[in-house]
Amino acid sequence: MLRLFGILFTVLLAIATAVVVWPQFFHLEQTFPFAQIVAARGVVLGAFLGVAVLALLLLLARPLRGFAASVLLVALLGAGATGAIGFMRGFGGDTLPAATDGSIRVLTWNTAGEAVPAEMIARQILDQGADIVALPETTEAVGEQIAVMLREQGHPMWVHNVQFKPDVVDGPKSWQTTVLVSPDLGEYSVIESSQDGSSNTGSVPSAVLMPIDGTGPTVVAVHAVAPRPEDMGQWRADLQWIADQCPEGDVILAGDFNATIDHMAPLGVGGGDLGYCRDAASRTGNGFSGTWPSSLPALLSAPIDHVMASQDWTPTGSLVLGDAGGSDHRGVVVQLEPTAG
Repeated sequence: MLRLFGILFTVLLAIATAVVVWPQFFHLEQTFPFAQIVAARGVVLGAFLGVAVLALLLLLARPLRGFAASVLLVALLGAGATGAIGFMRGFGGDTLPAATDGSIRVLTWNTAGEAVPAEMIARQILDQGADIVALPETTEAVGEQIAVMLREQGHPMWVHNVQFKPDVVDGPKSWQTTVLVSPDLGEYSVIESSQDGSSNTGSVPSAVLMPIDGTGPTVVAVHAVAPRPEDMGQWRADLQWIADQCPEGDVILAGDFNATIDHMAPLGVGGGDLGYCRDAASRTGNGFSGTWPSSLPALLSAPIDHVMASQDWTPTGSLVLGDAGGSDHRGVVVQLEPTAG
């Protein structure tokens, strides 16, 4: 009886391991609770290693050796597969290549309202030489403060903002998304459907900016709702909307996607991760570096903040900011170069 139970447990453990390691195969990457589990692959890796250690200890008990050996094998396979995924996506780098005449640097940072002082945001923009800055949960007033500080330092930027329910006095900061764009990229404006919410993410706002003269990339500052159990439908709809913003063409997405590239598996087109856009961090050695929550080490948190770009751009470097500045998100900086063609 015990032997039968051991076999059954091992089979169920192997199935669970396969689902957790690669839920895309089972089309469960956007389904609760697998969407939440796969978001933190570092924690999953630690869990597999913990099970492996426990199985090693059980090997000391002769009656349990067969059962322990099978559990150990499954756990090691799960840990190895998760580690291989981490190796391919990158466990983290903290430097960017030197900027070139054609490069663009993009910074995204969910600042959790006013948790991060305007002075600190401005300093990071200057230190990183950012040309495009996506700031979910940052108010227009704070964006203007940042712009004044940058102008005084010789780094002017235009401020754009989208706000849900602007008639609500002192509404949640999550109802706003602010974008700063360097004048060197030309003049931009937020499209009307972003402003009035007729085409946008559902619960918290994203912003679609188009170049007024028609040259330059479309910039989409992203903020998708978090995949809480009661919001799973809206979360999936938000990801689909974001994917639709990256058809073939010149597009840069940046912001808080509340999703990892695992969740985006069914939404990529033509080699892209989300629509035609490709995730920059996972292509430059930072795909396993988590951005939320900032209270956990980067390798144990979820990489849900992204910079993504269409095939007009080639990512050449990325980094995750080490200091979250009081926010529950770390910022991400990416360098993009025009794709030779």
